[in-house]
Amino acid sequence: MRRNGDFRTGAVLALVVLVLSLVSVFYLPYGYNEMVPEDRFLSPRAAHLMGTDNFGRDVFSRVMAGGRYTITTALLTVAGAALAGSSLGLFSGYAGGLIDECVMRIMDTVSSFPGILLALMMVSLLKNGPFTLTSALLILFVPSFTRIMRSGVLEYKNRDFVLLARIWGITTPRLVFFHILPNLLPSLLSASVLGLSNAILAEATMSYLGLGIQPPLPSWGRMLSESQNFLFNAPWCALAPGVMIMITVLAFHYLGEGLRRRYYRG
Repeated sequence: MRRNGDFRTGAVLALVVLVLSLVSVFYLPYGYNEMVPEDRFLSPRAAHLMGTDNFGRDVFSRVMAGGRYTITTALLTVAGAALAGSSLGLFSGYAGGLIDECVMRIMDTVSSFPGILLALMMVSLLKNGPFTLTSALLILFVPSFTRIMRSGVLEYKNRDFVLLARIWGITTPRLVFFHILPNLLPSLLSASVLGLSNAILAEATMSYLGLGIQPPLPSWGRMLSESQNFLFNAPWCALAPGVMIMITVLAFHYLGEGLRRRYYRG
C-alpha cells in the first residue's frame, strides 16, 4: 500500500471528509439553519471560513452537516445494494440454467430504467425524503453487484477445491458462503468503495433536482441548487458544496482503484 499512490491519495481525502462529517455530529461552528440577516453574503473570512449564504447562514457549518447526510445516504445505499446484489449474484451464478437467465434479465431491465424516472415514481408513491431517495438508489445499484458476484461464482464453482467439497458432501449453503464467497470479497470490497463515489454523485444529483434530502436538512446537492441564482454575486456558496462533492467522489474513486490494483496487480 505504501507504493500505491491511488490508495494513499484516496485515503487522505476520504479521511478529511469523514472527519468533518463525524465532527459535525458533535460540534458545528454555527447552527446549520441559524439565520443572521445582517450577515448575508459575507465573503470567506476568519469568522466564516466559507462565507455566508443569502440567509446569513454559515456555509462551512452547512457543508459539514450536509456531508453527514450525503455520506450516510451513500453508505446505506451501497450497503443495501451490496447485500441484495451479492445474495442474488451468488444464488443466480451457482444455480445456473433458467434461474440464472431470469435473474439476469431482471437485472438488465432494472439497469435500463432511467434513475430520475424511478426516483419520480417513488416520490409519487412515497413521501419525498432520505428514505425514498435511498430506496431508489439502492434499486439502481443492485444490478452491478449482482453481475460482479455472479461472474465470480461462475469462475470458481467448477474449481477443484469446490468439486472436492461437493464430493465430501458439504451442503450447498456452506459451499457457497464458506468456500466461494471468501474468494470474492476483494472484488466486492473494491466495487463497494467505487460504488460510494457513484452513490454520492447520484445523491447530489437527485438532491439538486429536488428529489432527495429536503429542507431544513442540508445537502450538498441542495446547496448547489439553492445557490445557482446568485452564482456571480456570491460564488463561494456554490463552490463550497461543489468542491466537497468533487473531493469526496475522487476520494472513494481513488480508494477503489487502489484496492483493485492491490488485489489484481498481477
